[in-house]
Amino acid sequence: MAAVSDRLPAFPWDKLEPYKKTAAAHPDGIVDLSVGTPVDPVPAVVRQALTDAADSPGYPTVWGTPALRDAVTDWLRGRLGASAAGHRNVLPVVGSKELVAWLPTQLGLGAGDQVAHPRLAYPTYEVGARLCGAEPVVYDDPTTDLDPARVKLLWLNSPSNPTGKVIDKAELVRIVAWAREHGILLFSDECYLELGWEAEPVSVLHDDVCGGSYEGIVAVHSLSKRSNLAGYRAAFVAGDAAVLGELLEIRKHGGMMTPAPVQAATVAALGDDQHVAEQRERYAARRTALRGALEAHGFRVEHSEASLYLWVTRDEPCWDTVAHLADLGILVAPGDFYGEAGARFVRVAFTATDERVEAAVKRLG
Repeated sequence: MAAVSDRLPAFPWDKLEPYKKTAAAHPDGIVDLSVGTPVDPVPAVVRQALTDAADSPGYPTVWGTPALRDAVTDWLRGRLGASAAGHRNVLPVVGSKELVAWLPTQLGLGAGDQVAHPRLAYPTYEVGARLCGAEPVVYDDPTTDLDPARVKLLWLNSPSNPTGKVIDKAELVRIVAWAREHGILLFSDECYLELGWEAEPVSVLHDDVCGGSYEGIVAVHSLSKRSNLAGYRAAFVAGDAAVLGELLEIRKHGGMMTPAPVQAATVAALGDDQHVAEQRERYAARRTALRGALEAHGFRVEHSEASLYLWVTRDEPCWDTVAHLADLGILVAPGDFYGEAGARFVRVAFTATDERVEAAVKRLG
């Protein structure tokens, strides 16, 4: 068996540890803006639903309860403009990262197949390709940069992690049409879709994008960011019923089941808009404060029109920027974690508490 180091890239966050120690040595403590993990409370309505469903002694179903599938399809129609969505078009998953990492394997991809993802991207797209022996390839524009004869799976990510860039509706229409023309399965990672600031993100499942048909397209959604449920591993995929049917059969064999209390919590989260609006207000205030402080400190912000991150540069190698900010007690993610094209950028998360964000603003001043 090949060693893990031969099959997968090095785990990037290990390289950040020395800088984390430097930042932690600041007299007022570390301000960790490196990872986009929620820090605010789980909404009360969600916690109550989880508690009420805690007495769940039996096995949950892989495909989810009828209540869950109702909640997801209602949300798809009302929030994404996916009017044709039905029960056969949805499938719960055990967190979106699990889905991204194991999707190429579950699709039966392997040597000779290509999995395409954006040039600047969440590292797990590459990991998923390597786990099954497929070849990861990057693109700026998939319709011109890729060999359609070899690409079997095309990842979109809008809003982008790490850049916060949003693909507009016309561009999505063009990419979906190209993928369908060439028989390429398109998965769109839309986990930050409800966090648009200077642009309104659109789903590939929107009627205007896909024409009311989900043939060859699937969207990935998570409640980690919009509902502070990263610890619940609550996520789902939606789209082509034939593709989801195949995944369902595989996932049944693998026992990949979302716990019953988490399914109940997901129903509550999707049915409540108030907590989403309140969380957006928190993030908007933190984003405004950090953006102003970073720009005053000499940073330039690029893209960042959506998501939970600011993509910033001082036009120097990213690790120099990481070191500079660590000396101020602020930890950020180096841009080269997300691809060589990010080598002069850092990603700044605004998921820290109000108190820690205020501390970062003062230090940058």
